[in-house]
Amino acid sequence: AVSISGEREAARTETRTSIVKVTPMDIKQIPSVGGQPDIAQYLQILPGVVFTGDQGGQLYIRGGSPIQNKVMLDGMVIYNPFHSIGLFSVFDTDILRNADIYTGGFNADHGGRISSVMDITTRDGNKKRFSGKLGASTFGAKAMIEGPIKKQGPDGGGSSSFVLSIKNSYLEQSSKVFYEYVNEDGLPFNFLDIYGKVSINAANGSKVNFFGFNFSDQVSYKDISNYSWDAVGGGANFVVIPGNSPVLMEGIAAYSSYEMRLEEDFTSPRTSSINGFNVGLNFTYFMGKDELKYGLEFLGFKTNFEFSNDVGQKIQQEENTTEIAAYVKYKLTTGKFLIEPGFRVQWYASLANVSLEPRFAMKYNATDNTRIKFAGGFYSQNLISARSDRDVVNLFYGFLSGPDNLPEEFDGKEVTDKLQKSQHLIIGVEHDLTRHLTINLEAYYKYFPQLTNLNRNKIYDEGTAPPNTPDSEMKDFIIEKGNAEGIDLSVKFDKNRLYIWAAYSYAFVNRYDGENWYHPHYDRRHNLNLLGSYTMGERMEWEVSVRWNFGTGFPFTQTQGYFEKITFDEGINSDYLTQNGQLGIEYAELNEGRLPTYHRLDFNLKRKFYLSENSILEADLSITNVYDRENVFYVNRVTNNVVYQLPVMPSLGVSLTF
Repeated sequence: AVSISGEREAARTETRTSIVKVTPMDIKQIPSVGGQPDIAQYLQILPGVVFTGDQGGQLYIRGGSPIQNKVMLDGMVIYNPFHSIGLFSVFDTDILRNADIYTGGFNADHGGRISSVMDITTRDGNKKRFSGKLGASTFGAKAMIEGPIKKQGPDGGGSSSFVLSIKNSYLEQSSKVFYEYVNEDGLPFNFLDIYGKVSINAANGSKVNFFGFNFSDQVSYKDISNYSWDAVGGGANFVVIPGNSPVLMEGIAAYSSYEMRLEEDFTSPRTSSINGFNVGLNFTYFMGKDELKYGLEFLGFKTNFEFSNDVGQKIQQEENTTEIAAYVKYKLTTGKFLIEPGFRVQWYASLANVSLEPRFAMKYNATDNTRIKFAGGFYSQNLISARSDRDVVNLFYGFLSGPDNLPEEFDGKEVTDKLQKSQHLIIGVEHDLTRHLTINLEAYYKYFPQLTNLNRNKIYDEGTAPPNTPDSEMKDFIIEKGNAEGIDLSVKFDKNRLYIWAAYSYAFVNRYDGENWYHPHYDRRHNLNLLGSYTMGERMEWEVSVRWNFGTGFPFTQTQGYFEKITFDEGINSDYLTQNGQLGIEYAELNEGRLPTYHRLDFNLKRKFYLSENSILEADLSITNVYDRENVFYVNRVTNNVVYQLPVMPSLGVSLTF
């Protein structure tokens, strides 16, 4: 009841347009794959979020690609929060405090991305006693330990605590025993995640946290490719509550790095790395019901990238970049209105560009049960991805600083700005049908006037290209524009032992490359998620949950035909009459085909055994894709073999909390 009343109060006193607040309790409501509840699985049930696949899939939020989604962990920038199998993130659910998911329209305290923000916070370690959790399943294992470093004295005073989490996957090994029917060589996914945090708390509520991480991932497809990435980082954040002052001060200083490598047969290795720091200082001034927040941010990062396309042209970049931002926002409460204007100034040193970004949010509490809300703003971004929006299957996800050698013209107009930009407009309504049943409806529009994509069609080096060669054949990057629009509907029922969630999205995503409009591969017209969870038993020791997902087919480029492709290996001495060519593929129009619909049912059963006051043993049975739906991932154009997503996969897990 406390949780429900707290949510209802926040709904009336915060604008919260296009914001989903996620707690560990929410994450544990869904059927867990491999017995490990994970925020990566929870995000897939949110309206506006599209997940492209069980193996190597990515999350796309309201028309934005993963590079356009900013991810922060305790204020530290994380460059890739998801593992290659797509079902697991780098975050341990048991040490999360909460996660704020901004699907659009975020205010001035967030910037540097043009689509969405994930702001994830971990909790402090146990301040009273040593405790922990051990778990293992057919997918992987985990260990978490926490406890006090210095306990608070009987007369108060400060305290300190720690928490350490380690989780890993041994699916490559275990799948040869349990899931040989999926792939006789095993599922080639391995990862290891380590996160540690020390918290020091003062008697007046001020605190400082020190944290560090090492996340790694590896995928090895036999005789085809090897892909791996490694991320390390650390930093500190603090909260200062001055005595008898209405000002709250928060700060962050962190460093993180991310390196990846892809090796494939018959092609040059692809490598990419990004490392840098982020420093921020935020002030919140409380004035009764009103609130003023302002701050400064400094970011610096170095990118190193090397890639060769299908015709052997190399794209390489090594660059240092600095970004400086300042923002201010004010929350005004007047009558039934909450009004929250904001303004952000973002300076991109490497591009010599300044972006002025007004933001605005508003909520009207029409009645005790009905709220109308609005949000919008201007957004910009420097960082781009080595993955094209046209790629369907591509694990390699390199990072580049926004280039300054863009094409001089796009869509008949001179290119004067080097930044990627977007504009958001969102309107919605919330209604509490009962104390336990809430409905939320939002309509959104995102306009992307300028996007930068890697040019996969580069043929010539710019310095040696023949005269009058178009930019599309010699530039490393191309410019596009686009939009995303849709309607998101969610219904939530939470009473006693029963939890029901339903989410439906109707969306369009479009891109224009200067010649043609097309739908990127993650454009899904209809997406429906249904979730139900019920707790049973005198001590609520049994829990059963089911989730069903239905989505219409993703776009793909159809094969129109085949031809003999002469390679001219001997240059002008090649005899095309006698030389054997290679199989060439004639493609139809870009992404005009549609894959079959996707649907999947997941089931989960949990049983808790209360061993003592502080010890709980939990057994977990989960079944992914209960009715073994053959969902198409992609089709090999040469052999016409269909590669399917995960089949029915039961898993068993056990955990001990102490």
